Amino acid sequence: MSTTDDEGRSLSIIYATETGNAQDAADYIARQCRRIGFQCRITSVDAFSLPDLLSENIVVFVVSTTGSGVEPRAMTPFWTNLLRGDLPPDTFEDLFFSVFGLGDTAYEKFCWAAKKLSRRLESLGASEFYVRGEGDEQHPLGIDGALEPWADGLLNTLLEISPLPAGIEITSANTLSPARVSLTATSQSAPELSDPLKSDLQYHAAVVKTNDRITAADWYQDVRHLEFDLEDNIQYDPGDVAVIHPSASSANVASFLSTMNWADTADQPFEISQSMQDQSLPDHLPKMTTLRILFTRFLDFNAVPRRSFFQFIRHFTSDELEREKLDEFLSQAGADELYEYCHRVRRTTHEVLAEFRHVKIPRDYIFDVFPPLRPREFSIASSVKKHPHQIHLCVAIVKYRTKLKVPRKGVCTSYLSTLKPGDTLLIGIKKGLIKLPAKNDTPVICVGPGTGIAPMRSVIEQRISSGSHSNTLYFGCRSASQDQHYGSEWHGYSSSQHLHYRAAFSRDGPEGEKRTYVQDLIRQDAEQIWRLVGEHKGWLLISGSSNKMPAAVKDAVAFAAEKHGGYSAEEARKYVDLMVREGRLIEECWS
Repeated sequence: MSTTDDEGRSLSIIYATETGNAQDAADYIARQCRRIGFQCRITSVDAFSLPDLLSENIVVFVVSTTGSGVEPRAMTPFWTNLLRGDLPPDTFEDLFFSVFGLGDTAYEKFCWAAKKLSRRLESLGASEFYVRGEGDEQHPLGIDGALEPWADGLLNTLLEISPLPAGIEITSANTLSPARVSLTATSQSAPELSDPLKSDLQYHAAVVKTNDRITAADWYQDVRHLEFDLEDNIQYDPGDVAVIHPSASSANVASFLSTMNWADTADQPFEISQSMQDQSLPDHLPKMTTLRILFTRFLDFNAVPRRSFFQFIRHFTSDELEREKLDEFLSQAGADELYEYCHRVRRTTHEVLAEFRHVKIPRDYIFDVFPPLRPREFSIASSVKKHPHQIHLCVAIVKYRTKLKVPRKGVCTSYLSTLKPGDTLLIGIKKGLIKLPAKNDTPVICVGPGTGIAPMRSVIEQRISSGSHSNTLYFGCRSASQDQHYGSEWHGYSSSQHLHYRAAFSRDGPEGEKRTYVQDLIRQDAEQIWRLVGEHKGWLLISGSSNKMPAAVKDAVAFAAEKHGGYSAEEARKYVDLMVREGRLIEECWS
């Protein structure tokens, strides 16, 4: 592949994401490609079809991974079509592609969706023109730790493929990129803060019915049970997720606007025009708005800033000492210092700007400097069969301390914690990863420690409402009396013979004794576990933290297969893998 025509100096960047990180990475890649004269088109994979791919020449895919190596939900239709057996091996013989994966090494199948996509495209004749990159959330600098050096290599390869035309020079990496929008003051009256989701049919009006703390009042963690009433005839399945757009508190917004010296103009309306089409904007963004509205609903000033934030603000400070410090942060030698200053203590964008007092951000650059305030997703903790017109959530309110004086708080969980009965909001519904067997008499084993209990409550309610008695729940927490979420419900179902309930309370044992976790109970119950998943072909559903728990649970099931199924250790592991391939073992886990 070697060309210098207009087509050869353009490419498409297709992103597939759950959290928005892939979209941010796609924006960064497009900015870098623009430096060497390439025109970029960015689109989400759910707006991109297989026939579209046939007409592409150069494509960069940016793909995150969910659950147990599963592609993002938005990518599922595209991926399903890509797996069609009738596609000839030369389907994409004219396609040159590269993939950057986003993942977390805390998960067992790191960047699995990106790896699968690379292999499948090559099997259909496409050529990988640049080596796959893999960003790790566990890196001290997050995804940027791998993205930036990978993007540098991508640019070099693109220049080899398509050298710079005469008269065009490479833009320095230190050059300020053009703003992605222009803001124009308008004489129209300021718009009211109406919810921009009202016109989106995927969202439903909800009224808060209950917002109760379900952990003990003196317990270190505040976990809430929330119930919402909805007029719409909503339908969802166990494992589906509720999508909630948070709002920053008015006090926090006012404080931030004061820090930025924008308080006097915070309510002056302006119109937004997109200048750079290869850069994304927040969803549901109105054409006319104010700074106060933007930083309440659309832009996140409480996020931990990425390196690109510091790259931008070094252009906007009038103080030489501040610029020197920012240059030091951005240097290769200063990476550790940036980590200590920012990422390790989870310092927010607002806090950084409060310290770098000479930074004056031009209004047109606010969408470049500040990340979108994206919606958050929570597993639904109820069955619509038992609770029609309702959605229940089980949410841990994020609040923790670092070396900084002010505690760190989650934007969305803080928003949810303030909701009172009668308050209204809009809630979206998305398909989850969990599925249920078609037959009610097929055994289902649910493993859901902590707030991983949320989708399991939905599963169990649905199964019991459908007449099933073959249900087992393994729940884990620290203390039976402090954080046993929905304990009275599980004991009630157990008494009525609808549920076999096993709970591990890791801190309730005698001091100094080995702690007991859900995987330990599964090993203790190995004979019964094998009877359910081996002899009766039962299903295993795992939800919760993605640290060591999911792998330990699968090891415990393999132990049961070896001890009571007559398998060798290797055959037992293969049996667990077979359960995954058959769809009888499903993980809905997060880091």
